[in-house]
Amino acid sequence: MLIQTEYEFTLPKGYVDSRGTLHRQGVMRLATALDEIEAMKHPGIKGNQDYLSVVLLSRVVSKLEGVDEITPELIGKLFTADFTYLQNMYETVNKAEDPMIQVQCPHCGKSFTDTLNFAIGE
Repeated sequence: MLIQTEYEFTLPKGYVDSRGTLHRQGVMRLATALDEIEAMKHPGIKGNQDYLSVVLLSRVVSKLEGVDEITPELIGKLFTADFTYLQNMYETVNKAEDPMIQVQCPHCGKSFTDTLNFAIGE
């Protein structure tokens, strides 16, 4: 059995670089124990525990179209909607079990529970 370790995403708003270029497509990989340990050692965490999410996301977002390096500074410049999206994605893909969500059919109005999955084609 192969385990999926990378997940593609599209940021809701997108990262705008210093030249005004919009970047939305990216890839997040599963976190490792070392990612979490090393993130805790980052100097920016000492005065602000909330910065941990920024550092952790900079380690697991492995690609963002047209961007050479994903840094905590870049993650910190994301719009709030994009940052929240990546935080939710991180929590979802790194959970041991498949997350469940309540959904409603837009056609018939019936509500049901389904598995939330960021994997492509599922």
